[in-house]
Amino acid sequence: MKRITLLAILWVFCLITINTYAQNNQSTMNNNAQGGDIFYHTVERGQTVYSIAKIYDVKVSDIYRLNIGSDEAIKAGDKLKIPQKSVAVKSIPKTDKEKDYIYHTIQTKETLYGVSKKYGVNGEDIIEANPGLSHETFSIGKTIRIPTYIKQKQIAEIVENKKRAKEVYYTVPTGETMYNICRKFKTSEKELLKLNPELAGGLRTSMTLRIPLRINEKDLPKEIEPDAGEVNAMLNAEKEIKRVNAAKIALLLPYDTENIKSTDAKKRITEYYEGMLLAVDTLRKQGYSTELFVYDIGEENPSKTKKLLQEKNEELKNVNLIIGGVSAEQIKLVADFAKQNQIKYVIPFTSKNDEVLDNAYIFQVNTPPAYLYANAAYAGANLFAKHHIIFLDTKDKDDQADFIKEFKQELQDRNISYIDAVYDAGAFDANIRSLLSTSKPNMIMPVSQSLEALTKIKTVLRTIAETKQEYNLTLFGYPVWQTYLKECLDDFHALDTYIYSLFYADNTNPSVKMFYDNYKNWYSKSPMPIFPKYAMLGFDTGMFFFNAIQNYGVNFENKLSEIRYKSIQTGFHFKRVNNWGGFINTNIYIIHYNKDFTITRSDFK
Repeated sequence: MKRITLLAILWVFCLITINTYAQNNQSTMNNNAQGGDIFYHTVERGQTVYSIAKIYDVKVSDIYRLNIGSDEAIKAGDKLKIPQKSVAVKSIPKTDKEKDYIYHTIQTKETLYGVSKKYGVNGEDIIEANPGLSHETFSIGKTIRIPTYIKQKQIAEIVENKKRAKEVYYTVPTGETMYNICRKFKTSEKELLKLNPELAGGLRTSMTLRIPLRINEKDLPKEIEPDAGEVNAMLNAEKEIKRVNAAKIALLLPYDTENIKSTDAKKRITEYYEGMLLAVDTLRKQGYSTELFVYDIGEENPSKTKKLLQEKNEELKNVNLIIGGVSAEQIKLVADFAKQNQIKYVIPFTSKNDEVLDNAYIFQVNTPPAYLYANAAYAGANLFAKHHIIFLDTKDKDDQADFIKEFKQELQDRNISYIDAVYDAGAFDANIRSLLSTSKPNMIMPVSQSLEALTKIKTVLRTIAETKQEYNLTLFGYPVWQTYLKECLDDFHALDTYIYSLFYADNTNPSVKMFYDNYKNWYSKSPMPIFPKYAMLGFDTGMFFFNAIQNYGVNFENKLSEIRYKSIQTGFHFKRVNNWGGFINTNIYIIHYNKDFTITRSDFK
């Protein structure tokens, strides 16, 4: 018996030892993975495996392969292994498309100086490759890209030096002067200018110069080691505000309404433009000057857009902001043009576009579905954390499976319970009463967003709410419910209804009333009765961005947190998708139809 007990103890001890070794070994593997075959990405709210793959230009299947279970679901906070791309040595790239990068996930106690030393790349080059990098965003778990073409350039220079027996290459350190260079290498400014024509624009830090070799290699000046404090301080450097006297805006839309197939599409584009003109006039009265340049890019065929960008190249290169593009092909062309010429570009309509993931100049107004669902689920979990939650499947069209899945995952992550129920027409009243709680308020959310689903349940629920107040009923629903007000407004108030939405205009608000009055005075008509109203979208977009340029300059992205604009329909809260990509609008509204027949709109950012 004692022998068996001793063997059992030894067996357990071995298991513990093996497990401890495995954990230590795994930790070592994780630490060594940085800069090797893989790196790590921390998932943020709204990101999908597809968008993460697009960010790093890898295959979705590779992420699935490296991360078991990621094909089923990922959630904010998860750490995913991402395959590191192999980069070939090549010459200095001529365009941004030719540049190569590897990726680095910031570790505990790591500094910009430490990362620059690790990869042999200047701190300035890392910051240039990551426009969103700052003291706040250089944090543990965040990913930055390392410009490997800089290293490739250095390798190419070494190879070239071996070919040139009478020349060396010299990278200009901070504080260097032409006089010192000439003295060190026993040459003249005239000779340096002949070998380096770019010096005509002046000597700049980090330039790589061709130098005639007239001294022994052992006497070549050593590279000056950058100061760690100075490199790290780059993250706190205040960005200069580039002010303009008048904001120059290019509006690129399909104005040739004769060739637009849909009558409603014609009206929407026209009303968007009309709303933007009202914004220009409103700001003019406030003392701001805006020049609006209008261009027709056609409807779907990108050839007209391509031709426009070529013919109006010089004009467009001088604007401060571009707004427009409808089709994916048009947006791609305009996005590349904006990136090449460092011009801010607003994508006003589509929510399904990948250009924002690696183009620092893009602002995407319409929130991508994954971000919308994630934010709405987060807001819903905040609102109803203490409710008895019931998801009700009425078996109707417009099933919102993606949102419901996201919402349920958010509730599970917070240990908030919920139940699922299936609608039965003959027994709905009795069934729903049996599921309601009297000790907690009840929140009911139909799985479908259709009017048919609402029609099936609203009368019974309203009767219960008005006759059995102990049940304390609330509905939670979808943006499209705003179009059902004619049929459901009284029911929404009776059921204390909340909905999430990207858009909402309160017709009783003085600013909204003023917009309607001005629009009718200008155009002798009212905006189309659609949701959202494109005239208001154009107005809000113009007011936000034109105002931002006037107050904070063309590089207003550095002051986004300070921009204050109270929208009439569309809220703006732009978040950079990563340290090198553009911005998406993550603002949503929670609209509450109160029992006292008032309506409140709350921003969720």
